[in-house]
Amino acid sequence: QVQLVESGGGLVQTGGSLRLSCAASGISFNFNTMGWYRQARGNQRELVATITGGGNTNYADSVKGRFTISRDNAKNTVYLQMNSLKPEDTAVYYCFARSTWGPGTQVTVSS
Repeated sequence: QVQLVESGGGLVQTGGSLRLSCAASGISFNFNTMGWYRQARGNQRELVATITGGGNTNYADSVKGRFTISRDNAKNTVYLQMNSLKPEDTAVYYCFARSTWGPGTQVTVSS
């Protein structure tokens, strides 16, 4: 059974940084694409970034140049480094893999 647990969310001012982590279990981590998504209140869930088992990355246009997705296969963990945060980045951030969602972690960016 795949389990994903996010951490690292919080409240930050505009221009600040946060690093999210997602610890995975029950999965052959090295071989799976991992993704970060977010959902702001009243909006649909949207893709933020993905990273393949081989380390290829993909980003939403809205976060390119500000966010970086990475993975540590030894720790079964995927990260999302978020810099230059904006109020519009405020959302619940979810980790996704193998049709499974984590419970999410709240990120709030104050103006």
